[in-house]
This record gives sequence, C-alpha cells and structure tokens, in this order.
Amino acid sequence: MMDWANETFPKEFILLGFSDWPWLEMPLFIILLVSYTMSIFGNMAIILVSYLDPKLHTPMYFFLTNLSLLDLCYTTSTVPQMLINICSKVKTISYGGCVAQLIIFLALGSTECLLLAIMSFDRFVAICRPLHYQVIMHQRLCLKLAAACWLSGFSNSVLQSTWTLFMPRCGHYKVDHFFCEVPALLKLSCVDITANEAELFFICVLFLLIPLSLILISYGFIAQAVLRMRSAEGRRKAFGTCGSHLVVVSLFYGAAIYMYLQPPSSTSEIWGKIVSLFYGIITPMLNPLIYTLRNKDMKGAFKGLLKRLLFLKK
Repeated sequence: MMDWANETFPKEFILLGFSDWPWLEMPLFIILLVSYTMSIFGNMAIILVSYLDPKLHTPMYFFLTNLSLLDLCYTTSTVPQMLINICSKVKTISYGGCVAQLIIFLALGSTECLLLAIMSFDRFVAICRPLHYQVIMHQRLCLKLAAACWLSGFSNSVLQSTWTLFMPRCGHYKVDHFFCEVPALLKLSCVDITANEAELFFICVLFLLIPLSLILISYGFIAQAVLRMRSAEGRRKAFGTCGSHLVVVSLFYGAAIYMYLQPPSSTSEIWGKIVSLFYGIITPMLNPLIYTLRNKDMKGAFKGLLKRLLFLKK
C-alpha cells in the first residue's frame, strides 16, 4: 500500500517541454516573456480603466473585467514556472506545485468557457432587447452570473483534478509538456484510461460544446437584429462590440476543443504543446488588444486616463 502511495504521489515531476529541441528554448523564452508582460499590463489596464471610468460601469465591462482578471491568473499559474524551467538544466516542478497548477489552470479555463457564454448573452439582451436591457441585466443578476461561472469552474477543476491525480502511474513522472495539464498527466497512467477519457469528454461537452452552442445561437439572433437596423452607425457599433467577442471566442474555443475533445492518447504531442501554449498564453495576451483596438469606449477611456496621468505629472 505504501509503494502504491509513493507512486501515486511523487515528490516532483519532470516537465520535458521542448527539451528534445534545445535550439527552440531561447526563442520560446523570449516569446513567453514578451507575451506574459503584454498580458499582465494589458489586462491590468482594462481592469483599472473599467474601474476608474464611470462610463464603463456597465454589465458589458463588468464581465470584461472578470475576463481580464481571469486571464491574469490564467497566465500567472503557468508562465513563471515555464520561464524558470527553460533557464534550468533540471526542468522539475514539485508535486504540490503541479497540483496547484493543474487545479488553477483547469478552473480558470472552465470559468472562461462559461464567462464567454454569459458575455454573449449580455450582447444578445443589449442588441435584441435594448428597451429592457437595464431591467434584465441588473447588478444583482450580473453578480450572480459571474459568481456562478467562477464556482462552476472551480468545482469542475476539483473533480477532474482528483480523477487525474489519483490515477496509478507506476513510477512514471516525466510529463511531456510545459505544465501540468489533464491530457498530459493522463498519458502517465499505467492502467486503462478509457473510463477517464469518457468522463473527460462528457465534462468537456458541458463546458465547451454547450456554451459554444449557446453563443452561436445568441449571435444568430444578434445578426438578424443588426441587419434590421436602419442606422449604419448603430450597425457598425454593434458589429464592433460583438466582433471583438467573436474573435476571442473563436481563438479560445477552437484551441480548447482541439485539445480536450479527443482522447489524450490520440493527441499529437508536438501539436498538443503548441495548442496549449496558444490558448493558455497567447490568447490571454491578445484579449486586451482585441477589446481595446475594436472598442471606441475603451479607447476613449484609455485616452482620458492618460490625459489625467499627464496632468498630474505637470
């Protein structure tokens, strides 16, 4: 019994990453460092501007602030350890660090799936039911919806992490990945994981396909409503705010579906790593750029904040 426990709970894991291609490590380090820095400053700027500008105290920017906070935590749970490992000869992570990384990364990923669906519902109400928007999307409902996303995400993470971590590994501790993620850890198991793959698929349907279906349905109604608008300015503004959200949805869901909605045993190792880097690091970096570059209100708020900062300096 003690031997089984030692195999199940090793002291540390070795994260292989791209160690077979050492020439990739320096370019990867630079890409990660730049992406992480941009993600931190971009998402913090959105949170700060949304808090300081009274014009942005609306449901849309409340959910966008939640998304920015989520992306901040999302990247911080993995990138610092990845940067350390790239610079180290021994690329290890403690068992406790791996558990924390797995739970946090999975929880925030699940939360983002639901939060993006809630954001599409907010846009649906704003465009298709504009006269009832303030009544439907009141502050209490927004708080409840955001809390439900976070609670559901962490509940799912604890459940999936428990299944994954208690799988017998028979001494296998080399993770062919940059960080501790469910598909990579399942590949270490020395027993039949068919049941675990079925459970993972079912949960991914709940957190990926169902929210994505609701998003597509919402935007089907939104497209009809926008095309019926007589005002060209109104159509342009609606397509601007919705277009930003659709770009984020496409990037995040596309990568996550590729990674999670197929058996871990059939996932290409090299493509699995690249896709994980994309939705775990690149997408959180792009989100602030997508929302600010395509959003007049956000750009105006940024300019106002910069003017105030320059005035204070003088």
